[in-house]
Amino acid sequence: MKKLGRSFFHQDAIKLARALIGTILVHRVRGKEYRARIVETEAYLGPNDLASHSSKGRTKRTEVMFGPAGHAYVYLIYGMYNMFNIVVGKTGKAQAVLIRAAEPLDEWQADLSGPGKLTRALKITRSYHSMDLCGDRLYLLSGSRIRLRIKRSKRIGVEYANEWKDKLLRFYDADSPAVSGNVSCRTRPSNAMLL
Repeated sequence: MKKLGRSFFHQDAIKLARALIGTILVHRVRGKEYRARIVETEAYLGPNDLASHSSKGRTKRTEVMFGPAGHAYVYLIYGMYNMFNIVVGKTGKAQAVLIRAAEPLDEWQADLSGPGKLTRALKITRSYHSMDLCGDRLYLLSGSRIRLRIKRSKRIGVEYANEWKDKLLRFYDADSPAVSGNVSCRTRPSNAMLL
């Protein structure tokens, strides 16, 4: 496995959301190294995407989304859950990919079956907002994509986003038990398709 560099993150959000499935997220913190295989992502396509925070324009919180690819966008929802996103694509396009779920590696036991659970177990906090993911503390490694069955469906929890709520911008490993959300989303033909 090799460390993924800046050029990897220059892909648009849809391509990268799919390409991230099977990659390894590594976090080095307090003398420990946590590794997890990403199994679920969601693409957010910039200011025109009504489910994206960048649709509200440039703010102190969203400024990082308009910057260079390969940086972390971390925000709090419901006053308790941190959401970890990766800024992707061309500078100024404000695209990002939410990391929704992963499988722990190296005999590490953790429940990473949702974006809030993932950040809690991996100890990713809002202090990581705008962190360069090409550094040595939080980064990604290429992973094996052999025999992956990647499916796509609607994103979860974006019912407010008008026509954007129905876009098939969620990608997941169909064979992973760590995938979050309603199990029916994995199999219902009208809501999921095999890639």
